[in-house]
Amino acid sequence: MANNQKSLDTAFFGHPRGLSTLFFTETWERFSYYGMRAILLFYMYFAVTKGGLGMDQVTAASIMSIYGALVYLSGVVGGWLADRIWGSRKTVFYGGVLIMFGHIALSLPFGKQALLVSIALIVIGTGLLKPNVSSMVGNLYSENDRRRDAGFSIYLFGINLGAAIAPWAVPWAASGFGLNLFHGQMNFHVGFALAAFGMFFGLVQYSIDGRKFLSKDGLTPDDPISHEQLRPVIFRTLAVVAGFAIILLIMAAFDQLTINNVITIITIIAIGLPVYYFVLMLKSKKVTKVEKKRVAAYIPLFLSAVIFWIIQESGSVVLALFAEERTILHLGVWHFAAANFQTLNPIFMMMLTPLFAYLWDRIKHHPSAAHMFAAALVFAGLSYAFMALPGLIHGTTAGRVSPFWLVGSWFLVELGEVTLSPVGLSITAEFAPKAFKSQMMSMYFLANAAGQAVNAQIVKFYSSATEVQYFLIIGALGVIVGLVLVIFAKKIQTMADTE
Repeated sequence: MANNQKSLDTAFFGHPRGLSTLFFTETWERFSYYGMRAILLFYMYFAVTKGGLGMDQVTAASIMSIYGALVYLSGVVGGWLADRIWGSRKTVFYGGVLIMFGHIALSLPFGKQALLVSIALIVIGTGLLKPNVSSMVGNLYSENDRRRDAGFSIYLFGINLGAAIAPWAVPWAASGFGLNLFHGQMNFHVGFALAAFGMFFGLVQYSIDGRKFLSKDGLTPDDPISHEQLRPVIFRTLAVVAGFAIILLIMAAFDQLTINNVITIITIIAIGLPVYYFVLMLKSKKVTKVEKKRVAAYIPLFLSAVIFWIIQESGSVVLALFAEERTILHLGVWHFAAANFQTLNPIFMMMLTPLFAYLWDRIKHHPSAAHMFAAALVFAGLSYAFMALPGLIHGTTAGRVSPFWLVGSWFLVELGEVTLSPVGLSITAEFAPKAFKSQMMSMYFLANAAGQAVNAQIVKFYSSATEVQYFLIIGALGVIVGLVLVIFAKKIQTMADTE
């Protein structure tokens, strides 16, 4: 009866009304996050006289990447808390509150200390919110509902709506709302304040609308933990925290407690954690044999997603540096900021997602998830190869190049994302073992975390002098792995279809 009821709910463009609630919640959350992200790199490495923190550019780029990794890495905690303690609806709300306070911290002129507090709050908050909103979207549909993939596409459109507006609105606020309020300087704190308002509006909308249109099932955990089971978890958590603190103390004692070394440790954790989770699910007695085969089939898709996100997530780091240092920032009399290029990602996604949803609903024989992931990797690899062309044609010391190089590169990688993301989210929800539902959704975001953690290391090799080699090597990796995935697509599909 429950499944039939879900299939009858068509109040939001043919989809359940609850999709509207989650759609606008993510719209505001992404507005706040991508608005902050559009200017954060520049805030870190711009000189103090220009309103920045005056950090070394390479260090700032590494921090930017590891920040993104931490944001998605924390999704594991959010998934576990939703599954075992709070339920998804409460977890999402608590996460939104922490995100809002994280942006408020950045809006205050307290320098690097405020930056560290903000990173901590936004990392934890996004970890609580992000995987659980996605899980709630999947729960709106019955297992055999063909609308599921299209529903995730609509949900992704909401994400990109907020992300498209933010790179214009937040830099505009930081520059003085076009009124030269700051006499040509950047007041980044005003921009971060606007991001905080965005998350506030998201929380209000989620609280009011959620009471009416979201299932009450999300108010309770799917796999509640008992007090007896919780006690050892607390002890293990404290042991991990203590162990990490000891490592930092030892590093400090040997004068090795540097930002770069801490980033390296986080990189190791970001790569090691998904390995641990795959082993946990494959050995768990709560996971059936059929579910274990599906988890095993998911592993090559996960690895492919890691490589895809290495390329896609470079937009806020490597491509942002290219925009600031190597790109002509005007077309005729129209001048724009390097941060505005961050809007290309979501704009192309909004253009392509409805087309994808339309075609997907009308295709009788859908390509397998492996084929979709492979196509995404090829598009991503080509987007990087495209970025090598201006250096090959004009040289890397000839000054600035046309902004359309960035436009073309973003278009190619977003062809990949619109191919991968809806199917990736949907296939993760489909392959998730019942006892690890929200945590499995966290695994999808761990692929992003691992990709950005790798970026934190390899971005150190990027500069105007090395841009051609950098783009060609990483682009070739994406294309090659995509072609290899095609070879094994049939085997992956066979494992996934096991009954």
